[in-house]
Amino acid sequence: MSRDPKADLHHYLKAAREALLWKLDGLSEYDVRRPLTPTGTNLLGLVKHLAGVEQEYFGACMGRPFGETLPWIDNGDPNADMFATAEESREFVLSLHARATAFADSSIEELPLDAPGVVPWWPQDRRHVTLHLLLVHVIAETNRHCGHADIVRETLDGTAGLRAAVPNLPDGQDWPAHVARVEQAAREAAARTA
Repeated sequence: MSRDPKADLHHYLKAAREALLWKLDGLSEYDVRRPLTPTGTNLLGLVKHLAGVEQEYFGACMGRPFGETLPWIDNGDPNADMFATAEESREFVLSLHARATAFADSSIEELPLDAPGVVPWWPQDRRHVTLHLLLVHVIAETNRHCGHADIVRETLDGTAGLRAAVPNLPDGQDWPAHVARVEQAAREAAARTA
């Protein structure tokens, strides 16, 4: 059976987006913004960051302007896209993400995989790209941030899994017993190397 490579790549990007957004479901305003790592990783910031990623790679890099200026560009804070300010509501960030992904989807649908693009912030020898390479790059980046979101959400309230409809975790798992086995193995390994 022959497949459409662009449709396959687009499917995986859409699945990653869905997984990321699901991590915000049911959380308070504080919890979606709350920094839970030493570098400030938070769920709403991941969504905001990826909105910018999608509009840049599938927009500016492909010669297709997004039509909106992102409010944090050139504000002097290199991490401004990694958190939502108090003035940026959850609705604002989610709406921006929806607009950016719809815009990205139109680029993906309208351009062939071999459409040329330029990523000006990449090294000179790698900055000339194709839509195909950008799709692979953004899928990888989105899934990397989905992993961050997995850990942050599980830390907040124990919610784990891929998506609501596809938890991707074993049924009936005794998690405290599993964690105890992992801890015991870690202690035993450490004792052997001491």
